[in-house]
Amino acid sequence: MLQIDEEVAKLLELKAQLGGDDGKHQFVLKTAKETLTGKYGEDSKLIYDLKDQGGELLSLRYDLTVPFARYLAMNKITNIKRYHIAKVYRRDNPAMTRGRYREFYQCDFDIAGQYDAMIPDAECLKIVHEILSELDLGDFRIKVNDRRILDGMFAVCGVPDDKFRTICSTVDKLDKMAWEDVKKEMVNEKGLSEEAADQIGEYVSMQGGMDLAERLLQDQKMSQSKQACAGLSDIKLLFSYLQLFQVTDKVVFDLSLARGLDYYTGIIYEAVLTQAGVAPVSTETPQGAPAEESVSVGSVAGGGRYDGLVGMFDPKGRKVPCVGVSIGIERVFSIMEQKAEASAEKVRTTEVQVMVASAQKNLLEERLKLVTELWKAGIKAEVMYKKNPKLLSQLQHCEESGIPLVAILGEQELKDGVVKLRVVSTREEFDICRAGLLDEIRRRTSEA
Repeated sequence: MLQIDEEVAKLLELKAQLGGDDGKHQFVLKTAKETLTGKYGEDSKLIYDLKDQGGELLSLRYDLTVPFARYLAMNKITNIKRYHIAKVYRRDNPAMTRGRYREFYQCDFDIAGQYDAMIPDAECLKIVHEILSELDLGDFRIKVNDRRILDGMFAVCGVPDDKFRTICSTVDKLDKMAWEDVKKEMVNEKGLSEEAADQIGEYVSMQGGMDLAERLLQDQKMSQSKQACAGLSDIKLLFSYLQLFQVTDKVVFDLSLARGLDYYTGIIYEAVLTQAGVAPVSTETPQGAPAEESVSVGSVAGGGRYDGLVGMFDPKGRKVPCVGVSIGIERVFSIMEQKAEASAEKVRTTEVQVMVASAQKNLLEERLKLVTELWKAGIKAEVMYKKNPKLLSQLQHCEESGIPLVAILGEQELKDGVVKLRVVSTREEFDICRAGLLDEIRRRTSEA
């Protein structure tokens, strides 16, 4: 009862924060809709819109970043470090085999607060590197860029100010389209001059590391942009921290990375899995030359710095600097499943440690007694929900589900005071005295 009261109290507290029934809650939702539409760029068309019974226009959340920013503003939080796993919704074209859905889970990690440049940003990249390395999904690389570098590049290439965001969205398609198609969209659909598009093409073909940032700081055109120079200086600083974190082997400074979301203000990054391996990042490619081919099999994480988003929800416009990363959980699961199928690896679908089985009929009571004994000892066990299941069916269930052990009861075992313990993977069987069964199961499951 106490737990229920605590939950009710939490709900009431949340209701009070959102404004109770005085209409403030509706105002917050309505404002959020306007903010969603204004901050996702051309991806705004993927937002699910809906109306409540009063006809008010609302939206399903597109990501976890905007709700997080609103939470910080509503609660006047200026310093927090947290992760969040939840569902998001997008009116996208689903592709089940690639882990692309309209309703899916994301895992976000964010650091909010006023800190020295690039230290929290480097930690976010370290976390992505650690996650992808631990999951062993295959070769990957983490592409990094900076919105200020992109804006500076557009300016020195002759892109009009009012076309920055729309050209940025087109550049963001370079991971899916060839440069010629991207250029055609810039010129024919976005109205950019062919000369400006060609200049952009020279820059977005560059990849490298700290040395590329140093070279661009000396570039005749880029050095004219204060924005670009500030971004390039931060890229240099970022790589110096990444060297200390020992993750520069997988990180590449890639000028083609744009990330179409409008709310990014500084560093941006994206992690992609590759089939042909990770492109070298120690030296930059020559100006205008294509980077080494590395076939992408899809983005699994992305993020960046969004220093202005919290201020959009604060009545006084107070800003809270933020940086974060989002991991596509379904995408990761899809890749892990494909790898398991390709290697014929059996995926374990249960945490059950032992199945209590019977070799003859009329032994349900004995099975239930033994499984109760195992449950009391904290061992994860189960029985088949049939009075007289066939032994072969029980053993097949263990093999299919990945249950490592089977405790088999038979009339002879009951007379002898033993249990036949079967190791599913090797099909070895041992007679274990009933008194020593718990210790034997614990020993074998701990070894596994």
